[in-house]
Amino acid sequence: MLSALPFVYRHDQLRLSAAGIFVFGFTGAATAPYMSLIGIRELGLTDAGFSILSFVAALVNVSASISMGILSDRLGHYKLPILGACISGALGYGVVYAFPTVWTFALALLIPVPVYGALNSLIFAYVRASCAGMPPRDLIAVNSAVRAAISLSWVLVPGIVGYALAGRTSMLPAFLLAAIACAFCFILFARFMREETIAHAERQEPAYAFLASIRHLGSRQIWPFVLAIALISCTLHVNGIVLPLVVTGKAGGQPADVGAIVGIVALLEIVFIFFWGWVETKTSAAVAIAASALIYCAYMLGLGLAKDPMTVYLLTPLSGLGAAGIISLPITYLQNLIARRAGLGSSLIAVNIFLGGGLSSLLFSVGTAVSDYSHTAMLGAFAGLCGVALLGFLHKRPAVKDDLHTQQGSEHHG
Repeated sequence: MLSALPFVYRHDQLRLSAAGIFVFGFTGAATAPYMSLIGIRELGLTDAGFSILSFVAALVNVSASISMGILSDRLGHYKLPILGACISGALGYGVVYAFPTVWTFALALLIPVPVYGALNSLIFAYVRASCAGMPPRDLIAVNSAVRAAISLSWVLVPGIVGYALAGRTSMLPAFLLAAIACAFCFILFARFMREETIAHAERQEPAYAFLASIRHLGSRQIWPFVLAIALISCTLHVNGIVLPLVVTGKAGGQPADVGAIVGIVALLEIVFIFFWGWVETKTSAAVAIAASALIYCAYMLGLGLAKDPMTVYLLTPLSGLGAAGIISLPITYLQNLIARRAGLGSSLIAVNIFLGGGLSSLLFSVGTAVSDYSHTAMLGAFAGLCGVALLGFLHKRPAVKDDLHTQQGSEHHG
């Protein structure tokens, strides 16, 4: 297995991708903590209105990611879709800052901002295309290194932005910072990105057509595996909802404890992402994902039992170790489900995020309806265990005889 960080640094297009994914993480880390605050408290959206807006925005994001992934495969390169996503982000964040009304906020979150969100899967598609011919286990290491850039942005940016905006009556300048970051990302890719191409004859095949691509996403060779990963990934979303509520509620902690715990976990993730990349090379993608999920489920059970802040602090190594695997390992795993199509395969990253978020909302609604936040954390752990069981069942079946499913045999059917 290659040493991922030096390799990414030496490879100009991978270095560019890592910088781009860091900027993508910057925009999210700068705005996500304040999105509801700005929409509801500053601009006057209702709680229900914000919830509906968030759901529709997630639908637009996954639709844009799939469509732009298919478009990239059809075009044979990723430059135009990536530049388009950057422009969309700059416009979306910029218009909210320049014209802060409830209508501009809603419009931005419905179209340009979720379209910009497709940049995540597009960059990972470009990473895969740039690594064509690389041994599969080395590709795992590269994806892990690039994914670590997002975790790094979440370690650095929220504190910096929070400090810079401390004492201000409005958090809207965070959207200005995000718009500037999108513009910077556009300049980076416009100036330094090469146009890697797919053979013209190959991308004219009927399988590359839009409807054929959509049908393939819904095939039995794809969706059961995506569902298993989504069940595992939803544990992260459930934790994101219940952690602050448990820490400041049953555990008797303060909001400052929440910030400290989240910061510690994010820092640990950066280290453990590389550990899971190593584990995957020694076992398989399925085994590594299952192991990280089991560790995270143990953390979620512990969170559900926590009665004081110190217990949650003691659980942070488990949380960081498990979360690092869940956020990094599925990237290559999902890409390998459609190995010949970097754009379409990478769009499954957005599909997983969407399904994971939807499942977590359902679990939170059910959990809080019948019990409290602590038991909702345990319900999230149960969903993760169901995902592990489904993943194990799928990998015990005879291998699917499909070239899209077998390219990474050693990783995919371990």
